[in-house]
Amino acid sequence: MTQSGEGSREIIRTERVAADFQFLGSGASPEDLRKIKKGLRTLHTLELMAQNIYKFQITAERSEMNRQLIAAMANEMTHYQDFQEKLYEYGWKPDKFRWMYWIVGFSFGFFSRLLGRKAMLKTAVWVETLAVKHYGELLRDIPWDDGSRAVVEKNLHDEEGHVNRWSALLKAL
Repeated sequence: MTQSGEGSREIIRTERVAADFQFLGSGASPEDLRKIKKGLRTLHTLELMAQNIYKFQITAERSEMNRQLIAAMANEMTHYQDFQEKLYEYGWKPDKFRWMYWIVGFSFGFFSRLLGRKAMLKTAVWVETLAVKHYGELLRDIPWDDGSRAVVEKNLHDEEGHVNRWSALLKAL
């Protein structure tokens, strides 16, 4: 989750106004567009999985862990929306098979919850560490336009924050 300039205040959802939306891709080569499309679809489906992991780890208990999970889920939902917006700005649609990532996210979230808090945190650290690696590769390998690159970089920083948060909570157990 992106840090604001106000100490420990964290921004979960960034403000968007109508003027922020634009059509993208004109002037890009077909090869670059193919890479961008693949990258956006990948990020979109992985964020669906991430939000479901957190969604299915949340219990009815009013605990700090659940508060953190709710915030992380909401943050992942914004990432999902970010990439869906970009897909449509380029004139593309999300992957038809993204429902499979919904199931994977449900499975990781639900079953780690059944195994307890330590398993939940280990799952979160593992998944977010993979996300950080994947984001880095996509930033390196895809010729993003400036606006899309900024979104990918912002979301990468959020994922790094998740790794740090879950790692600290895991150490505290």
